[in-house]
Amino acid sequence: MGKWFKSGAPWIWMTGGAVSISLIAVLGLLLLIAWRGLSYFWPATIYQWQMQDENGKPYTLIGEIHDREQVPTERLVAAGHHFAANPGEFVNRFLVKTGNREFVSLDFRWILQTDIVSRSAPVGVAMIERSQNGNFYGYPVAIVEAGQRLPAQGDIADTLQQYIQRAVGLNKQAEQLQKQDIGSVNYDLERLRLKGRKYELDNALTAERQAELAQQRQQLQQKYQVLEKQLFSLREQAGRDAVIVKDMRGQEVTLPLDTVLDVSYVNGMGFWQKLTTWCVRIGHFVSDDPREANTEGGVFPAIFGTVFMVLLMAIIVTPFGVIAAIYLHEYARKGILTKIIRIAVINLAGVPSIVYGVFGLGFFVYMVGGSIDKLFYPEALPSPTFGSPGVIWSALTLAILTLPVVIVSTEEGLSRIPSAIRQGSLALGATKAETLWRIVIPMASPAIMTGLILAVARAAGEVAPLMLVGVVKLAPNLPVDMNFPFVHLERKFMHLGFHIYDVGFQSPNVEAARPLVYATSFLLVTVIVALNLTAISVRNHLREKYRSLEN
Repeated sequence: MGKWFKSGAPWIWMTGGAVSISLIAVLGLLLLIAWRGLSYFWPATIYQWQMQDENGKPYTLIGEIHDREQVPTERLVAAGHHFAANPGEFVNRFLVKTGNREFVSLDFRWILQTDIVSRSAPVGVAMIERSQNGNFYGYPVAIVEAGQRLPAQGDIADTLQQYIQRAVGLNKQAEQLQKQDIGSVNYDLERLRLKGRKYELDNALTAERQAELAQQRQQLQQKYQVLEKQLFSLREQAGRDAVIVKDMRGQEVTLPLDTVLDVSYVNGMGFWQKLTTWCVRIGHFVSDDPREANTEGGVFPAIFGTVFMVLLMAIIVTPFGVIAAIYLHEYARKGILTKIIRIAVINLAGVPSIVYGVFGLGFFVYMVGGSIDKLFYPEALPSPTFGSPGVIWSALTLAILTLPVVIVSTEEGLSRIPSAIRQGSLALGATKAETLWRIVIPMASPAIMTGLILAVARAAGEVAPLMLVGVVKLAPNLPVDMNFPFVHLERKFMHLGFHIYDVGFQSPNVEAARPLVYATSFLLVTVIVALNLTAISVRNHLREKYRSLEN
């Protein structure tokens, strides 16, 4: 036994076991998040319960089961619930999503097993997804076209789907017209107003320029009126039709089709139909805009904002970090000052991220951004342009936050390059700058990429500093659009990390938000992994490309 311990084998096994346990824990956590998040999009069976309350009054309930648990009977009795018979030590209860927010106080409710008389899964019941007020559950019975109820002709499922596709297509045209064409006109009108204001500040607003601005303004307003008529026409056509649905109260409710996005008869679907619907729902979650206080819809603006901000941060931090590391390792004199700078850089990595956010708000936003507004955008004041939180200040703040990681990683890569290679290059007649550019930096590029990978991994998950310097709950416009100069670095943006915080802790509908927290968390991990895999592939390519320089 003593020889075995002295051989070092136990420590090898212990190290391998610790690594295995860590990997299992990480994979288990990712699988849990993926399961809880992705299962939310699976078409759940829609049940119809025949219920009776404590007074024996019957009623009907239609919805999806979202959760179930066992509750001690004593707790229910203490809460004031009365049972006609002894149910035992525990009672099963189910969390049911009933939707139909217009007619019920909550679209989620708990029901007890003891209150259930019967349960069925009728094929004709439908889940109607809407752009407002969440889902609606019931039996579609008729279609209303231009105010006239169409006569019932058997199953209306296919006909209803055609009417919904028509309304959805018109709504998409209206949304595109509003965001792109009308948005472009509004953007041009605002630029025209700022141009006139600039002439006034410069005392250069002549009569000719006033006439020119008035003419341009009139042309834009005429174009706006034409587009506005087209928008109203599209909305009127989209709101032409409606569907009549019989809900769980037994009453017929008229739902305008301009608010309906899709209808699903889940109980009549087979496995492959459910799988197709599941994939379509995930696609909508990734590509659509959020709605209903972020508890419905998709997260595309948050994905775009996260990736755009991280890429902008990487473009900023990489050259500064590499240049600083090269100076400290190749040019700076080895002395006390250099040691103090290295210690300061290492200590910066341990500063809480919220401190960087406060620094970014005070220095970048108020000082730098305010100065830029005074120098280049005086016509827009007192409304700030760069003097308010935006994506550029978020990227700069996270660049400073991750700068120590890039510097330390690059310095370690430079220190691993043998001095004989530098001396050989200098002996062959190359200058020090040529040696750095052609020999040292290429050989250190894998270490530079390693630092960038660590920086991206940390920056993509940071939330606290972004809450101060640019991230918002809902951003009306993306940082990139078709209006000149096409990339708007001063705009606020959405972020997946802040979206998770907002949905999980600020949502008015907790039960509806909980699955979205898991789904968005899994999506954030996926985005980080994708960015890291891209950087790792580049690093491996560089390592193979410059491996010959080491020999």
